[in-house]
Amino acid sequence: MSEFVKSQVEVRNNLIAQAREVLDLASAESRGLTSEENEKIARIEADIDQRDAAIDTARKLTERENRANEAAATLNTTPEESRQSESDILRSIAMGEIRGGHEFKSEKRTLTSSDNTVPKSFYDQVFQVARLAGPMLELGEIINTTTGENLTIPTLTARSTATIKGQGVQISDSDPVFSSITLGAFKYSFLIPVANELLNDAGFDLSALIAEQAGNSVGFAVNTDLTNGTGTVQPTGVMNAASSAVTGGTGVSGAPTYENVLDLVYALDGQARLLPGVAFITAKSGLSALRKIKDGDGRFIWTEGGTQGQPANLLGYPVYENPAVTAVGTAAFSLGFGHMPSYKIRTAGGIQIAQSGDFAFDKDVTTFRVTMRVDGNLTHTSHVVKFKGGAS
Repeated sequence: MSEFVKSQVEVRNNLIAQAREVLDLASAESRGLTSEENEKIARIEADIDQRDAAIDTARKLTERENRANEAAATLNTTPEESRQSESDILRSIAMGEIRGGHEFKSEKRTLTSSDNTVPKSFYDQVFQVARLAGPMLELGEIINTTTGENLTIPTLTARSTATIKGQGVQISDSDPVFSSITLGAFKYSFLIPVANELLNDAGFDLSALIAEQAGNSVGFAVNTDLTNGTGTVQPTGVMNAASSAVTGGTGVSGAPTYENVLDLVYALDGQARLLPGVAFITAKSGLSALRKIKDGDGRFIWTEGGTQGQPANLLGYPVYENPAVTAVGTAAFSLGFGHMPSYKIRTAGGIQIAQSGDFAFDKDVTTFRVTMRVDGNLTHTSHVVKFKGGAS
């Protein structure tokens, strides 16, 4: 019962009690109602009628709201398409039963047991496979938007400066300096031809096939550009945006030394180094080189991860393999270090799946088109530093 209805009921009950008092008094005195008492009863009855009308109106409005909410819930309920399995949705796209394609969006779930025992949505499957192709989709901060217009992210590039001033001396202005980065949405896309015999085979896991293909194709391409992209016709890669900090010595074929790694760690701003998410990234040749490094006491500085799937540690910071980072070599930027969440990754919408039965009609195949729109850039170039191999 709403507070309004409750208050009106209380007033109505009080009016009834007043009317009953008048009647009880006349009954106790064994007489009829006086003219004044009749007028009072009439006023009370009029007030009771008003309260009844208000209560009835409020209850009708509540009923209408409930019916409207039920109708809205029915409208918002995803139609038959959402109750299908992902393989069924893909088959429906292929058969033309779903027009205009389908967007697979990420679904957040709370896992109560092993990750292997919990079913994943199609979008999550692709994203996890894509991360295996390279870590940037995992290490960077992802900002997902429904559309692809330019997204401006403001950044603070310089703080205000305090200075000592004498008594009576005017205090100087010191404004913080703001800048921004702008992220667009570069389109990554490819085609998957699927034989119509497979589409008609209900036992064939079509979603797993397309997830695997999308993960390998989109994942490798996106990670490569998020690592080394130039920023013109592709995202600005983290290694391209990072600051050059340390150059190795000669005669070691571009491999870093213990001193090089130390210098790289402390080349990063002290406050950035304390933020969560600071890590090394390197390719497999870099991993091999780092594992061989010893400190001044002859101890390896590499520490294996505690459990399977956990990254190894170097000087207390996690190390992630990124196949897109340049291999160890002379004049090669083969090692990056810094606050990886400072690298912002913008994804526009979900992964789009569309089909055409006419594109390869003569081959009796249905062609699926997979599209993902992504951009990325580093908010502060000083938040990630990189090592460069010696010239010779």
